[in-house]
Amino acid sequence: MAQPAAGRILVIKLSALGDFVQAFPAFSAIRAHHPGAQITLLTTRPFVGLAQACPWFDAVWTDERPRFWQLGKVFALRRRLRQGRFDRVYDLQTSDRSSGYLRLMGGPGAVEWSGIARGCSHPHANPQRNALHTLERQADQLAMAGVPMPPAGPDLSWLDRGTLSVTLPDQPVLLVPGGAPHRPDKRWPAASYAALAVALAQRGLTPVVLGTASEQAEAEAILAACPQAVSLIGRTGLTDLAVLARRAVAAVGNDTGPMHLLATCGCPSVVVYSHASDPALCAQRGPRVAILRRPDLADLPVSDVLAALEGV
Repeated sequence: MAQPAAGRILVIKLSALGDFVQAFPAFSAIRAHHPGAQITLLTTRPFVGLAQACPWFDAVWTDERPRFWQLGKVFALRRRLRQGRFDRVYDLQTSDRSSGYLRLMGGPGAVEWSGIARGCSHPHANPQRNALHTLERQADQLAMAGVPMPPAGPDLSWLDRGTLSVTLPDQPVLLVPGGAPHRPDKRWPAASYAALAVALAQRGLTPVVLGTASEQAEAEAILAACPQAVSLIGRTGLTDLAVLARRAVAAVGNDTGPMHLLATCGCPSVVVYSHASDPALCAQRGPRVAILRRPDLADLPVSDVLAALEGV
């Protein structure tokens, strides 16, 4: 399938962190397929900095995701999308919201569109798309739009250019005990992370707890059990995570966005899953990743996690 002649490309990827990271191969493939194009990414505010640091986009736009009743903001978004004069759109979000942006841009026929929007020119027409892992689903979508996925993964050397804004102890093992507040069933208990931290410290490793302020209680439980542990709660941005991934001995965490970034960046990673998410659809990918799943994470013993760590 031929590339658009004019070379103005819009890529849509709004959220969340894990999904954004797993779009790296697709971002890279789109850039390789349109080497001379002006490529703009439409994303949400949390990912703007990471997107601006990567080599695949010429511009990064912030989508405020206006509600349908916020007519002024909706009209402003429509005006901006139309003024972009895009020749092709790759909708990697493929949600009801992002599909609706085709209508804002003038509807079917106004622009070449890869996605699932009704009437789009390059539909992802695989009826099994929702049964595919995110990476395979996006590769399949792009293939149907004539964009090949290179056999080698994307070049992530740009992530090495970051500088760490915190001091990292010797022999760090990163712990990611948090996750979405509305998904507590995706979390291994804080007491289990605390016991893991003790076991790591006994092996001469330094547990380093990562997360946002909402994970402060988990961090305090870990540090209370293991005084050798270090808390970086609320002190690391996304680019910091990428640098940490290159320097850490390993990482252990729940199925959450930071674990996607750590695993993708090459950190040996153990990720724990409950019944609440399916690794067949969304598992972290990387050169050294182990997935542990129990229907109820309270039933996952620390010994199993330690064994998995030794295997990665």
